[in-house]
Amino acid sequence: MELEPVYAVFLGLPSPIDRETASRWALEDSAAAFSGMIYGWTFEYEPGERARMIEEAVELSPLGAVPFGDERLRVTDVRSGDGILSVWSDYTLAPEQAYRMDAWKASNTVGVNATGTAPLQGAAGAKERRDIKFAALEDAVKKAIRAHLRLTNKNRPGSAAGRIALERFPEFAVADGRWTAHARFRLHVASVTPFAVH
Repeated sequence: MELEPVYAVFLGLPSPIDRETASRWALEDSAAAFSGMIYGWTFEYEPGERARMIEEAVELSPLGAVPFGDERLRVTDVRSGDGILSVWSDYTLAPEQAYRMDAWKASNTVGVNATGTAPLQGAAGAKERRDIKFAALEDAVKKAIRAHLRLTNKNRPGSAAGRIALERFPEFAVADGRWTAHARFRLHVASVTPFAVH
Protein backbone atom coordinates (compact mmCIF):
# COMPACT_ATOMS: atom_id res chain seq x y z
CA MET A 1 0.00 0.00 0.00
CA GLU A 2 1.35 3.40 -1.03
CA LEU A 3 1.11 5.83 1.87
CA GLU A 4 1.06 8.81 -0.53
CA PRO A 5 -0.92 7.39 -3.48
CA VAL A 6 -1.23 9.48 -6.63
CA TYR A 7 -4.87 8.45 -6.98
CA ALA A 8 -5.87 10.02 -3.64
CA VAL A 9 -6.71 13.35 -5.27
CA PHE A 10 -9.11 11.67 -7.75
CA LEU A 11 -11.13 10.08 -4.93
CA GLY A 12 -11.03 12.99 -2.50
CA LEU A 13 -8.86 11.04 -0.06
CA PRO A 14 -6.45 12.68 2.36
CA SER A 15 -2.79 12.16 1.57
CA PRO A 16 -0.62 10.82 3.05
CA ILE A 17 -2.70 7.80 4.12
CA ASP A 18 -2.35 6.87 7.78
CA ARG A 19 -1.07 3.37 8.66
CA GLU A 20 -4.41 2.29 10.12
CA THR A 21 -6.27 3.10 6.88
CA ALA A 22 -3.55 1.51 4.73
CA SER A 23 -3.64 -1.63 6.89
CA ARG A 24 -7.43 -1.86 6.57
CA TRP A 25 -7.19 -1.46 2.80
CA ALA A 26 -4.56 -4.20 2.65
CA LEU A 27 -6.84 -6.58 4.57
CA GLU A 28 -9.81 -5.65 2.35
CA ASP A 29 -7.69 -6.43 -0.71
CA SER A 30 -6.55 -9.71 0.86
CA ALA A 31 -10.12 -10.77 1.61
CA ALA A 32 -11.15 -9.90 -1.97
CA ALA A 33 -8.22 -11.81 -3.49
CA PHE A 34 -8.80 -14.89 -1.31
CA SER A 35 -12.50 -14.73 -2.29
CA GLY A 36 -11.54 -14.68 -5.96
CA MET A 37 -9.18 -17.64 -5.50
CA ILE A 38 -11.48 -19.82 -3.40
CA TYR A 39 -14.89 -19.07 -4.89
CA GLY A 40 -14.40 -17.12 -8.12
CA TRP A 41 -17.31 -15.94 -10.26
CA THR A 42 -19.76 -17.16 -12.83
CA PHE A 43 -19.64 -15.08 -15.97
CA GLU A 44 -21.71 -14.16 -18.99
CA TYR A 45 -19.64 -12.73 -21.82
CA GLU A 46 -20.60 -10.95 -25.03
CA PRO A 47 -17.79 -10.09 -27.46
CA GLY A 48 -19.62 -7.10 -28.91
CA GLU A 49 -19.62 -5.91 -32.49
CA ARG A 50 -18.34 -2.56 -33.74
CA ALA A 51 -20.47 -2.58 -36.90
CA ARG A 52 -23.66 -2.82 -34.82
CA MET A 53 -22.24 -0.58 -32.06
CA ILE A 54 -22.53 -3.36 -29.45
CA GLU A 55 -19.91 -3.05 -26.73
CA GLU A 56 -17.95 -6.01 -25.41
CA ALA A 57 -19.27 -6.87 -21.95
CA VAL A 58 -18.83 -9.33 -19.11
CA GLU A 59 -21.18 -9.81 -16.19
CA LEU A 60 -19.65 -11.39 -13.08
CA SER A 61 -21.55 -12.96 -10.19
CA PRO A 62 -19.49 -13.98 -7.12
CA LEU A 63 -19.85 -17.60 -6.00
CA GLY A 64 -18.98 -16.70 -2.42
CA ALA A 65 -16.84 -14.35 -0.36
CA VAL A 66 -14.36 -14.23 2.49
CA PRO A 67 -15.87 -11.52 4.68
CA PHE A 68 -13.71 -8.69 5.92
CA GLY A 69 -12.87 -9.47 9.54
CA ASP A 70 -12.99 -13.27 9.06
CA GLU A 71 -10.99 -14.69 11.99
CA ARG A 72 -9.24 -17.16 9.62
CA LEU A 73 -7.68 -14.22 7.73
CA ARG A 74 -4.54 -13.31 9.66
CA VAL A 75 -1.77 -10.79 9.21
CA THR A 76 1.58 -12.55 9.50
CA ASP A 77 3.95 -9.64 8.91
CA VAL A 78 3.89 -5.86 8.40
CA ARG A 79 6.77 -3.74 7.16
CA SER A 80 7.05 -0.14 6.05
CA GLY A 81 9.64 1.94 4.26
CA ASP A 82 10.04 4.29 1.30
CA GLY A 83 6.39 5.33 1.52
CA ILE A 84 5.12 1.73 1.19
CA LEU A 85 3.29 -0.35 3.79
CA SER A 86 3.69 -4.08 3.06
CA VAL A 87 1.29 -6.53 4.68
CA TRP A 88 1.56 -10.32 4.48
CA SER A 89 -1.57 -12.34 5.19
CA ASP A 90 -2.60 -16.01 5.48
CA TYR A 91 -6.03 -17.56 5.23
CA THR A 92 -6.87 -20.93 6.80
CA LEU A 93 -9.23 -22.87 4.54
CA ALA A 94 -12.28 -24.68 5.88
CA PRO A 95 -12.68 -28.22 4.41
CA GLU A 96 -15.37 -27.04 1.96
CA GLN A 97 -13.14 -24.20 0.81
CA ALA A 98 -10.20 -26.58 0.32
CA TYR A 99 -12.47 -28.71 -1.86
CA ARG A 100 -13.35 -25.66 -3.94
CA MET A 101 -9.66 -24.76 -4.37
CA ASP A 102 -8.95 -28.30 -5.59
CA ALA A 103 -11.89 -28.10 -8.00
CA TRP A 104 -10.40 -25.00 -9.62
CA LYS A 105 -7.30 -27.06 -10.46
CA ALA A 106 -9.40 -29.70 -12.26
CA SER A 107 -8.67 -30.70 -15.85
CA ASN A 108 -11.78 -28.91 -17.16
CA THR A 109 -10.24 -25.52 -16.30
CA VAL A 110 -7.40 -23.76 -18.10
CA GLY A 111 -4.90 -21.19 -16.93
CA VAL A 112 -5.09 -17.79 -18.63
CA ASN A 113 -3.06 -14.60 -18.06
CA ALA A 114 -4.49 -11.16 -18.74
CA THR A 115 -3.92 -7.50 -17.96
CA GLY A 116 -6.82 -5.11 -17.46
CA THR A 117 -7.06 -1.39 -16.87
CA ALA A 118 -9.55 1.15 -15.54
CA PRO A 119 -9.33 4.94 -15.36
CA LEU A 120 -8.83 6.52 -11.96
CA GLN A 121 -11.81 8.74 -12.71
CA GLY A 122 -15.13 7.63 -14.12
CA ALA A 123 -14.46 3.88 -13.96
CA ALA A 124 -17.97 2.56 -14.65
CA GLY A 125 -19.47 4.61 -11.83
CA ALA A 126 -16.86 3.48 -9.32
CA LYS A 127 -16.68 5.72 -6.28
CA GLU A 128 -14.19 3.98 -4.03
CA ARG A 129 -10.62 2.79 -4.41
CA ARG A 130 -11.58 -0.90 -4.28
CA ASP A 131 -14.35 -0.40 -6.86
CA ILE A 132 -11.90 1.12 -9.32
CA LYS A 133 -9.38 -1.66 -8.68
CA PHE A 134 -12.13 -4.23 -9.29
CA ALA A 135 -13.02 -2.47 -12.55
CA ALA A 136 -9.41 -3.08 -13.68
CA LEU A 137 -9.64 -6.73 -12.60
CA GLU A 138 -12.98 -7.09 -14.40
CA ASP A 139 -11.33 -5.77 -17.55
CA ALA A 140 -8.63 -8.44 -17.13
CA VAL A 141 -11.37 -11.09 -16.81
CA LYS A 142 -12.92 -9.86 -20.05
CA LYS A 143 -9.58 -10.04 -21.86
CA ALA A 144 -8.82 -13.51 -20.45
CA ILE A 145 -12.15 -14.89 -21.71
CA ARG A 146 -11.73 -13.19 -25.10
CA ALA A 147 -8.20 -14.61 -25.55
CA HIS A 148 -9.32 -18.12 -24.64
CA LEU A 149 -12.35 -18.04 -26.96
CA ARG A 150 -10.18 -16.88 -29.86
CA LEU A 151 -7.94 -19.91 -29.30
CA THR A 152 -10.74 -22.44 -29.01
CA ASN A 153 -13.35 -21.19 -31.50
CA LYS A 154 -12.79 -20.78 -35.23
CA ASN A 155 -15.74 -18.43 -35.54
CA ARG A 156 -16.60 -15.46 -33.40
CA PRO A 157 -19.16 -16.53 -30.76
CA GLY A 158 -22.33 -14.63 -29.99
CA SER A 159 -21.87 -15.16 -26.24
CA ALA A 160 -20.28 -17.46 -23.70
CA ALA A 161 -20.90 -18.46 -20.10
CA GLY A 162 -18.90 -20.26 -17.45
CA ARG A 163 -16.88 -19.65 -14.33
CA ILE A 164 -13.54 -18.06 -13.57
CA ALA A 165 -11.29 -17.70 -10.51
CA LEU A 166 -8.01 -16.11 -9.58
CA GLU A 167 -5.12 -18.57 -9.56
CA ARG A 168 -3.07 -16.29 -7.33
CA PHE A 169 -3.10 -12.74 -5.98
CA PRO A 170 -3.38 -10.18 -8.80
CA GLU A 171 -0.79 -7.42 -9.09
CA PHE A 172 -2.08 -3.84 -9.21
CA ALA A 173 -0.27 -0.66 -10.21
CA VAL A 174 -1.15 2.89 -11.18
CA ALA A 175 0.28 4.17 -14.47
CA ASP A 176 -0.75 6.96 -16.85
CA GLY A 177 -3.85 7.81 -14.84
CA ARG A 178 -5.16 4.23 -14.83
CA TRP A 179 -5.24 1.25 -12.49
CA THR A 180 -3.60 -1.78 -14.09
CA ALA A 181 -4.36 -5.33 -12.94
CA HIS A 182 -2.09 -8.23 -13.95
CA ALA A 183 -3.80 -11.51 -13.13
CA ARG A 184 -3.69 -15.24 -13.76
CA PHE A 185 -7.02 -17.06 -13.81
CA ARG A 186 -8.49 -20.56 -13.88
CA LEU A 187 -11.23 -20.55 -16.52
CA HIS A 188 -14.01 -22.96 -17.45
CA VAL A 189 -16.25 -22.13 -20.40
CA ALA A 190 -19.50 -24.02 -19.86
CA SER A 191 -21.35 -22.90 -23.00
CA VAL A 192 -20.77 -20.96 -26.19
CA THR A 193 -23.61 -19.60 -28.29
CA PRO A 194 -22.71 -19.32 -32.00
CA PHE A 195 -23.00 -15.84 -33.45
CA ALA A 196 -25.64 -16.97 -35.97
CA VAL A 197 -27.92 -18.05 -33.11
CA HIS A 198 -27.23 -15.00 -30.96
